[in-house]
Amino acid sequence: MTYRAEYIWIDGTEPTAEIRSKTKVLADGEKPGTWGFDGSSTNQAPGDNSDVVLEPVFQCPDPIRGGDNILVLCETFIPEDMSPHPTNTRALARAAMDKYGAQEPIFGLEQEYTMLDPVTAWPAGFPDHGYPRPQGPYYCGVGAVRIHGRDLVERHTTYCIEAGLAISGTNAEVMPGQWEFQIGPVDTLTVGDHMWMARYLLFRIGEEYGVELSIEAKPMKGDWNGAGMHSNFSTKAMRENYDAIITACESLGAPGKPEEHIKGYGSGIQDRLTGAHETQRFDTFSYGVSDRGASVRIPWQVARDKQGYIEDRRPNANADPYVVAALITNTCCEALA
Repeated sequence: MTYRAEYIWIDGTEPTAEIRSKTKVLADGEKPGTWGFDGSSTNQAPGDNSDVVLEPVFQCPDPIRGGDNILVLCETFIPEDMSPHPTNTRALARAAMDKYGAQEPIFGLEQEYTMLDPVTAWPAGFPDHGYPRPQGPYYCGVGAVRIHGRDLVERHTTYCIEAGLAISGTNAEVMPGQWEFQIGPVDTLTVGDHMWMARYLLFRIGEEYGVELSIEAKPMKGDWNGAGMHSNFSTKAMRENYDAIITACESLGAPGKPEEHIKGYGSGIQDRLTGAHETQRFDTFSYGVSDRGASVRIPWQVARDKQGYIEDRRPNANADPYVVAALITNTCCEALA
């Protein structure tokens, strides 16, 4: 008897890294071990020194193939000394968790994405080379005129549940053809593992439906919402008192911090964070209660209960969840230490 292990890793494509994968057939009882790949074909190595090591770090059932087949998420390493490859951003999240894990950091990430025609690159729900009614009725909408692609969304949710991922919800977003799923609440490292696996499943389902699933920050120019990955965050202290909430918000706006975070929050951020469409400008930092036009929102119930979490609304849909989680953990936990 044999089974298949799909080895999954993050490549070196810029400005937005992409998912790569390949299949290894294993004998019954054989566990997935170290493997490798041609880094010269993934923007991770030159042709004359092309080997990059794959080291399994997280695995889950493969809901697409079913049976005993599994998905295996890997970190990438340089073979000469087994140091993390420069594109191995999971190492950043590992370091942040090792340093601040005692503060019990927890994330909930909201992944927005857009369904596109793979030929025309036009969103689902948009007439050919035309535009639907303005934004308003589509967010959490119901009905054939407002909603497009729900069957794909339902399939993705089912696959995430069957894979044991921490998916916690889905909803239609503000622009037609735009959807969101949420991963969490889980810790700094786990949220990246589960988000990358959930993205993999999303893109694989897109193959089946003949749909391009885009995480581009601003897939439609003009008066349409961009796509973000709003990042909800808390520590044990934040879940117990409001002073810690304010300290976390202030730390994200401390000198140099907004620029550092914006740099790691995804490509095309200036197109999305314009100060319109429920965003603050990319070059301005603010926080406020129930303010979706702020960089960081304090939910109304948090202000009422004097404990809870904050929402950093700046990360793009195409941001690396490992980078985002590491940045927020390091900045907030350092201030709360």
